[in-house]
Amino acid sequence: MDISPRQVSAARALLDWTAALLAEKAGVGIATVKRLEAGETVRPASSAAVKAALEGGGIQFLSTGQSGGKGGEGVRRT
Repeated sequence: MDISPRQVSAARALLDWTAALLAEKAGVGIATVKRLEAGETVRPASSAAVKAALEGGGIQFLSTGQSGGKGGEGVRRT
């Protein structure tokens, strides 16, 4: 599942992580995190690293309708 810019921002907010901390945990540059959150193109490996870092922090990514309702994509802290 690809992650959206809104999901990255929401996940980071739930964890109370700065962009710099997420970049450090993902092993990517802070500019990569900011580009990803802005919806700009980043390398697939960088996106996967960011997703893995957020999941390692306890985030679960939800696709549209996955939470049992009619809602769109989202995140949940586990």
